[in-house]
Amino acid sequence: MTRVAAVDCGTNSIRLLVADADPVAGTLADLDRRMTIVRLGQGVDRTGRLAPEALERTFAACREYAEIIKEHGARRIRFVATSASRDAENRDDFVRGVRGILGVEPEVITGDEEAALSFTGATKELPGYESRLVVDIGGGSTEFVVGDDQVRAGRSVNIGCVRLTERHLLRDGAVTDPVTPDQVAAMRADIEAALDLAEEAVPLREARTLVGLAGSVTTVAGIALGLDAYDSTAIHHSRIPYGQVKEITERLLAATHEERAAIPVMHAGRVDVIGAGALVLLSIMERTGAAEVVVSEHDILDGIAYKAAEEARATTD
Repeated sequence: MTRVAAVDCGTNSIRLLVADADPVAGTLADLDRRMTIVRLGQGVDRTGRLAPEALERTFAACREYAEIIKEHGARRIRFVATSASRDAENRDDFVRGVRGILGVEPEVITGDEEAALSFTGATKELPGYESRLVVDIGGGSTEFVVGDDQVRAGRSVNIGCVRLTERHLLRDGAVTDPVTPDQVAAMRADIEAALDLAEEAVPLREARTLVGLAGSVTTVAGIALGLDAYDSTAIHHSRIPYGQVKEITERLLAATHEERAAIPVMHAGRVDVIGAGALVLLSIMERTGAAEVVVSEHDILDGIAYKAAEEARATTD
């Protein structure tokens, strides 16, 4: 076992996992797992730049994570940055800030690399080698990967809960409350175009099992399960049927901010973007014909941890 720290910095959140990992056995023992909503991708779709206030929120979370990593004595740190930092003109400011705080170079990975890490994290503990379509619905992008015991095809496309919300649901800087039918139609058009693009590289309809990752999916699952509070153990590997996803998505899009905020499993940072994220999931299920989605709490963060452990082993062998 190798003690590693994995950081996943996305468009909406930054997450930390400190764990004892054995990539050969496919085991991961969590020591600390946490998430902070920093909205790094605030305005990136419109301006092409990371906002100063978004950078500062992200750096504040990094300073907190640095203390946790030090306390646990992780042998190796791997920091991966995804959609927002890929798209930003001033991503060098982000890289310098992270390096100064954590002492590691943040890897601004490609969409294909993101997809492969997500697949590894989501499927390493799943039994059997049946064909699976793994979808990781993030803030700025969604990754699609098909594979069995290994990745066969993957594609990242620029649809995510934050990007769609900022593109279609903002009026005078605030989210429309509730969303209008025209706004839903505009989001649908964007999603369908992105699914067409994904399907050029990934056989979306061929996999036997649909596996869904990240906060939009797990939040929908928590609602479907009727949880009184967010419970990752109950959500992990739950199976949510298409009918429930459709009903929940329609309810979220029709709800006011206050109604969404009152949902017990809702994180405060997801209140305004969950409708768009749920619509992405629903659209994927409709495109693929999936009768249900298997929800995984293990995702790219776990994939990063496994990769960090493999690298640590390679340097000591």
